[in-house]
Amino acid sequence: MNEREGIIRLWFDMWLCQKDLGIDEIFTEDVTYIESWGPKYTNRSTVKHWFEEWNTRGKVYEWDIKQYFHKDSQTVVEWYFRNKMSNGEIEEFDGVSLVEWTEENKICFLKEFGCNLNFYNPYENGDKPQFTNKKTNWF
Repeated sequence: MNEREGIIRLWFDMWLCQKDLGIDEIFTEDVTYIESWGPKYTNRSTVKHWFEEWNTRGKVYEWDIKQYFHKDSQTVVEWYFRNKMSNGEIEEFDGVSLVEWTEENKICFLKEFGCNLNFYNPYENGDKPQFTNKKTNWF
């Protein structure tokens, strides 16, 4: 397995088991990490704090990798994600992460993009669009 793919898999596995298995080893000290819905963390200690704090409020049940794309110092990983928060809210969506690497194969930048799973064709019944009334997640 590609070393970079293994590092990404390790990061996802940390969320699944709710345990820091090497955050200091996989991220640079000055990493920038941007979640799909807006939060931005600009150093490893903040990423670590977010990881530890978030896991007191929720649990990740699935974070399945679909495929990787590699080019030079970047990797794109496509994935499916599902979690449940302590208030009972379940979140589920497809996503992509853009990862930038140092020469030492540490993550120095990671930006997530999310995609709603409630797909539909607004033109299914004619030329005028009909949009769903379901809650839309904006990522």
